[in-house]
Amino acid sequence: MSRTDYPCARVLIAGATAALKARTDEVNRLNVFPVPDGDTGTNMSLTCESVVADVTKLGDDASLTEVCRAATHGSLMGARGNSGVILSQIVRGCCEGLTGDAAAAADTATERVALALEQAKVVAWQAVRKPVEGTILTVISDMAGCAREQADAGADVLVALESIAAAAHASVRRTPELMPLLKEAGVVDAGGFGLAILFDAFVALLSGREVADIPDFTPVTELTVVPVDDWDDDEYLYCTEFLLFGDGIDKETVHDYIAARGGSELVVGDAGQYKVHVHTDNPAEILTYALSLGEIAEVHVHNMRRQQAERPGEHPGARAGAAGTAAASAPAKAVGVVAVASGSGLATILTSLGVDVVVTGGQTMNPSTEDLVRAAETVNADAVILLPNNKNIVMAAQAAADALDKPAQVVATRSVPEAFSALLNYDPESDDLDGMADEMRDAAGEVRTGEITTAIKDSKGNVGTIKEGDTIGIVDGKEIEAVGKNVGDVACDLLQVLDAADAETLTLLAGEDYTDRALKALVKRIEKQWPNLEIDAQRGEQPLYPLILAVE
Repeated sequence: MSRTDYPCARVLIAGATAALKARTDEVNRLNVFPVPDGDTGTNMSLTCESVVADVTKLGDDASLTEVCRAATHGSLMGARGNSGVILSQIVRGCCEGLTGDAAAAADTATERVALALEQAKVVAWQAVRKPVEGTILTVISDMAGCAREQADAGADVLVALESIAAAAHASVRRTPELMPLLKEAGVVDAGGFGLAILFDAFVALLSGREVADIPDFTPVTELTVVPVDDWDDDEYLYCTEFLLFGDGIDKETVHDYIAARGGSELVVGDAGQYKVHVHTDNPAEILTYALSLGEIAEVHVHNMRRQQAERPGEHPGARAGAAGTAAASAPAKAVGVVAVASGSGLATILTSLGVDVVVTGGQTMNPSTEDLVRAAETVNADAVILLPNNKNIVMAAQAAADALDKPAQVVATRSVPEAFSALLNYDPESDDLDGMADEMRDAAGEVRTGEITTAIKDSKGNVGTIKEGDTIGIVDGKEIEAVGKNVGDVACDLLQVLDAADAETLTLLAGEDYTDRALKALVKRIEKQWPNLEIDAQRGEQPLYPLILAVE
């Protein structure tokens, strides 16, 4: 492919991404699974946009190797959900095939295309421990098979590419025959359809025809596309994904660990940077394990049951693919709430108090402004309140509020207990957003919080010398006011600092490493020392902090 009138690589990639983005809703409507990772079209589109961002930084004269390196990095860093992660591996495989020794020795461009797609097939299938036919994996396999046939027949590269695009569409059409769930719902595989759109647009741009000229693809004739609600409460609750960075990390060991604690697990990447995706009931356990190996970034945790509940109502016959129109979604409420927390127990409590979306984050995992904006945009409400629950997240929350297209207020909570108190003044149907936010701020200000954790290095503070490994107590997220050798002693010291004798209520939130037995013993100890305190002990399951306590 040495013609000088071909569009440059970044134009082709950007154009294909735009074509997919334009049809994102069409791909999303094909999802038959209960929003396991967000919608397929959205995730694939976001993954491609990350590729565009990295490739766009290159000039028009960038070498193929440079383009492939940027595309591989961008797809890995931006991969979202199962479909996005698998797409990132297809991109990686294509890039490896195009720049490998075999491609350098190939006589024709068609042979190089075949090598690229064959490697994409290998890498994508290897990324999935339990590969299933009738998915995007089938489509990339059929594309690779067609490419090989075209190369062996000596076809011109543009003729070959058009044939491969047609093979992709044909493969998508037959996915219902390979996966009974698709056939039952009367739809084709969403991920495979997204891949076909991308490749078809790429070929259209390369051959000089307008992307708009690509015919609409009706996967199966005379079907009614409706979401299928097959959520089972026995399934895992949280879709968890993040980037993991660190030298010496064994990918298979990580894969084994998360596979034992969840499903739909994927660990992809190399050279010290990996994308991890898993469905689990305990995101905090997975993230804590990852932190023990290296650094993490781009953490996303989605409550799949809540995502499913927010989808439009299903037609009673949807599971069987019966004709009908899905019921309209519930009307928007006046005010919704987005809160930040790390720990399944904390998330459950926040949800019970009216929070619509809990964004995973905390002291060591500060969510970005973009994370908060995206969370707020999913809330079905005319306005939104943001509860950062950490002083390090307040500025990001304010930036998110400023960036939203709907009215928003930040109640600058510094801890989750402050959010608990604030939410007691939350009214989802209030017509006075500003007034309610002020009331929530006042309520949050009545709470004093203590957090107990472990010192990670030697230091000095208000309590004197602190040694690595000491148990320390922090008041209101500011000063270390207690130090000791165990959680119980430090908790009682903190309660003295927080004037527990003059307080009415005490909330205890046990972290993931603090046992029920230890919690019960601590409650008895506190009851004996402060008999007038009303104690509410709960499982917060937060990482790194075995105990969070709050007095009012």
